[in-house]
Amino acid sequence: MGMSLSLYRAERRRLQRMSRETKDAGRLVRCRVVLKVASGCSARQAAREIGCVPSTAWQIVTRYRVEREASLVDRRCDNGNLKIDEDVREGIRQILEQTPQDFEERRPTWTLEILARVIDLRLGLWVSVCQLWRVLREMGVRWGRPKPIVLCPWKRERRQRRLREIRRLAENPGPRAAVVFLDEIDVHLNPKIGPDWMLPGRQRRVVTPGKNRKAYVAGAYDQQRDRMIYVEGDGKAIWLFLNLLRALLAVYRRMRCVHVILDNYGIHKSAVVAGFLRKVGEKLKLHFLPPYCPDHNRIERIWEDVHGNVTRNHRRTNLRDLLDDVQVYLADRFELFVGACINV
Repeated sequence: MGMSLSLYRAERRRLQRMSRETKDAGRLVRCRVVLKVASGCSARQAAREIGCVPSTAWQIVTRYRVEREASLVDRRCDNGNLKIDEDVREGIRQILEQTPQDFEERRPTWTLEILARVIDLRLGLWVSVCQLWRVLREMGVRWGRPKPIVLCPWKRERRQRRLREIRRLAENPGPRAAVVFLDEIDVHLNPKIGPDWMLPGRQRRVVTPGKNRKAYVAGAYDQQRDRMIYVEGDGKAIWLFLNLLRALLAVYRRMRCVHVILDNYGIHKSAVVAGFLRKVGEKLKLHFLPPYCPDHNRIERIWEDVHGNVTRNHRRTNLRDLLDDVQVYLADRFELFVGACINV
């Protein structure tokens, strides 16, 4: 059986204006269904054109014939308090700080279905997958790649004491002294593959040379002066590290002392390096971070940016061109000093 509906002219204009201005998707559907049926469509035709089920269109029109514009209001506001309040959100945050296996699930990574099941188990609240997805977006929860780490073998008190010493040194190196953060980076001719925007149904392809070649860049970052001292080499060897130390002495020749904060990589602690440091005396002092604490070396973030802006998904077929790209990127960001490359 068909269903007809008539609207006054002013009433039709109000509904048209409401459908243009409302930000409520449910109210928009109700307004459009009423307008479609009032223009001569059947409820089934209106549902098909708008994208809802026919039974929903019938209910909208039936209620409108009785209550008129009052029927367009979402009555779910009278259902009581919303299920997802701040306490529930905090409970979800605490759950996501752990893994599904902490809740006796076999899978090591979260899915929406597993998360909904754990929320039901731990918080006593059933949330549909669709609603859970909306809640996670509102909370700023993102899908990303975990970061692999190795735990520092030092006791917590010893590690914190060393980090405090390095932090104080970086903030106040003293008169005629500089502090730099030192580390090396590998530059591969075969590009590291990372995420990128792609058109629907198409996967971006990155042509690689096939046979990989590598170069190495050693850098020292002076945060106080926003300066980078930089040397290149074809091996991550002691001579590359010594070239960077020589470059530091040249750049900071007027300084009383250069404090170098670095990790515990083997080439940094060799007997050859120790002999070089004895020759230069107080001009250079090395301060080693606790083992496996790369987040406290401020140059690490710069190397991540180099990978993100230069080396990841790159199209270079010549290693020299790629190294030039790295150098140009660093020169655009910092006051760059390029040291000599001497293989000794």
